[in-house]
Amino acid sequence: MTPSEPPVVTPVRPQLLRPREGVQPTTSTELFFDLVFIFTITQLSHYLIAHPDWRGAGRTGLLLALVWLVWVYTTWLTNWLQPDQGPVRTMLIGVGLGSLLLSAAIPQAFGSTGLLFALVYVIVQVGRTLFALWAVQGSPWLVAGFQQSLPWIAGTSVLVVLGGLVDGPARGALWAAVIVAEVVGLSIGYPLPRRGRSRPERWMVEGGHLAERCAAFVLIALGESILVTGSALTSHVDLVTSGAFLLAFGGSVALWWVYFARSAPAATEVIAHAGERTGALSRVAFNFLHPVIVAGVVVTSAADERLLREPGAPATTVDVLLTLGGPALFLAGHAAYKALLWRALPSSRVTAVVVLLALMPVGVWLEAPVAVCAAVAVAVTVAVILTDRFRVRAPAQ
Repeated sequence: MTPSEPPVVTPVRPQLLRPREGVQPTTSTELFFDLVFIFTITQLSHYLIAHPDWRGAGRTGLLLALVWLVWVYTTWLTNWLQPDQGPVRTMLIGVGLGSLLLSAAIPQAFGSTGLLFALVYVIVQVGRTLFALWAVQGSPWLVAGFQQSLPWIAGTSVLVVLGGLVDGPARGALWAAVIVAEVVGLSIGYPLPRRGRSRPERWMVEGGHLAERCAAFVLIALGESILVTGSALTSHVDLVTSGAFLLAFGGSVALWWVYFARSAPAATEVIAHAGERTGALSRVAFNFLHPVIVAGVVVTSAADERLLREPGAPATTVDVLLTLGGPALFLAGHAAYKALLWRALPSSRVTAVVVLLALMPVGVWLEAPVAVCAAVAVAVTVAVILTDRFRVRAPAQ
């Protein structure tokens, strides 16, 4: 027995545990759970559109991070548990309902629905962790992991509720502290007095499943982006807006191509065969980097809706930041993801991010039409795709 293998035990509820035999498939129950987050992405992009300033962008990021914590911790749990078993399925439906309420509270989360958002968040996070402790009884290392995380989750839950009780900048500060505490806690293994840390090599993670689940979320976010632009198109259909829609659709296709054409299957293989590194890789790749990729989709979705409103209007600073910043954020997150897995800097993505950032002040200075800015963003993303296709690389990358 190697140090990373769990001791021989008899789980109390073995029927609830997933087998560790290759990449575990994503079930229909998990996909149904994900559908709730289509609404979440819509709410976040609309929040950003309604608050097109630095404060609005920061608050959108905070809300995305909090919702992502709900989704990704639930996804980690279903990495260990069988989603189609009755108790687990019931838990997922309950978390899905809570996530739907969280999403409904997003428009006024920094106003009248802040306390509702906080209370639902706490019920979901703490309730799911308590369910996990019940479900994995008899599996010492899984039990130990959830016992380590529960006090941290309870502590951050107190901060979330306190944030819901106060107004103004204090709410944002407290909720930002929650994100920092969660990142730090997970990074150092949720240390507790006399218990030490939870070591990632002992998390018994099936990394291929987590990779496929996060890829499914990215796909859902991109699909929501198309839904938003399609809805905007129906309000005013003519030749100009149809052209703008095709441009927005092309941008979504380009982002999809960057993520899925080659990297997604290869990433699943890398993480699935990472051995003792799987837990540590998954922690960074899925908890920390994928929300950046999703944030890029949210910003791009907001930019696409503004594009369809007035494609020929001179681009404001906000238009330029959204139109060029969305793809830049997406590509930066994906560059970090690839660098983590293959330990090599993906130069095409890094170059594209630098180009997009450099073009921002140019677009503002020239007051280029919104459609031109969008076309430039698509062109830069397509350049990444072409570079990937024609550059000589190792087959896995």
